[in-house]
Amino acid sequence: MKKKLTAITALGVAAVLALSGCGGGSKDAADGKVTLKMVESLTNPTRTETLKTLLAGFEKENPNIKVDLISPPTDSADQKIQQMLQSGKGVDVVEARDITIGSFGANNWLYDMSADLKDWNGWADLTDNAVKYSKQGDKTYFIPYGFYGLSLFYRTDLVKDAGFSGPPASWTDLLEQSEKLNQPDANKFGYAFRGGTNANSNAVAIIEAYTADQVDVENAFLLKDGKTIFSAPEAQTAMDDYLELFKKGSPPSSVAWGYPEMVQGFSNGSTSFLLQDPEVIATIKESTSIKEDQWSVAPLLVGPTGKAIQPVGTAGWGIAQASTAKPEAIKLVKYLSQGEPATTFTKENSLVPILKSAAKDPFYSEGPWAAYVKMNEQPETYISAVQPRTVSWWTEWIAKSDGELQRVITGKMTTKDLLASWDKFWTEKMAG
Repeated sequence: MKKKLTAITALGVAAVLALSGCGGGSKDAADGKVTLKMVESLTNPTRTETLKTLLAGFEKENPNIKVDLISPPTDSADQKIQQMLQSGKGVDVVEARDITIGSFGANNWLYDMSADLKDWNGWADLTDNAVKYSKQGDKTYFIPYGFYGLSLFYRTDLVKDAGFSGPPASWTDLLEQSEKLNQPDANKFGYAFRGGTNANSNAVAIIEAYTADQVDVENAFLLKDGKTIFSAPEAQTAMDDYLELFKKGSPPSSVAWGYPEMVQGFSNGSTSFLLQDPEVIATIKESTSIKEDQWSVAPLLVGPTGKAIQPVGTAGWGIAQASTAKPEAIKLVKYLSQGEPATTFTKENSLVPILKSAAKDPFYSEGPWAAYVKMNEQPETYISAVQPRTVSWWTEWIAKSDGELQRVITGKMTTKDLLASWDKFWTEKMAG
């Protein structure tokens, strides 16, 4: 979903303005209503319908405000949003993401809501992470609507039958349990290993866990001393353990598994453990191969010091700097960030919630979602950090790291050489 932003063109502006109509914040002379133009980025039909329902609720509470929702195709949405913001027309409320907020803010396309929200009573209802990620330096360009984050899906029945008292809490626990549950002759395996597309992400997760005490939370690929995480001695231990996890606890075919194959491997009952985002919950609930009481979700695996780095992904609602209806737009952002609207949006979109009250909601406090609440409540253990996903060379990094990890798990490269290569890559890129 990560996309490079492209330069605006006259044709692009024309297309966007045609899509969005006249400028945002318009006032209808006939009925005196203010019309807000709102644009979403991560568009899909179900999500759009949820938003429309929430906006109808807002309009009912605010009869003098009408909201027009603009839902461009996801593949081109960020580019269209950039064009709208740069043109200064056609948008009031905007969906900003962690990969776009930097450039949108730097170009002064987003309105700083700090003064408007200074005395907002909604702050007290937000989780620590929601408050933290609403601050972009000394600005407030958006309020997060939810979070994405890794956790461990596991087979409750198989873990118990194997004699373990609970799910793996650490990466070494995962190695131990996966090895015991690995039964190739019966087509039953331990861990749904990621060896194909975006394989680097899970390898980085174990390296970050093993170096957790040293990681720079503002750039999770760096240590606090400025060196890369790949240069740390702990990274070598992490990658050696990770290779063992593939050899002793994973399906041989997982050498080529990406997201769909990993999820399928767990949901069809052939693997016992899966490291993935919460959006997978809905998929697994639909499985006909494993029953609801046969699986659950545990927190992200910790490293040797009992800590993990949670590479948080987020997005939220902000306001265009050029909007001529900022008071009305502020009302909408507040509405979507509180109470039932905020809860409905996170539930319907399988997001980690922004409200503290979620901890008392059975939807989150029981079953698979409880692990996410636990991680939110223990930020010292599950440390929130930012990965440098917005750099211009991120796509180059994915191709390089996936390819080299493939060589490691097929025995054509050592873990030592891989780490040296990754260290060199990031050291040179960030120096230049």
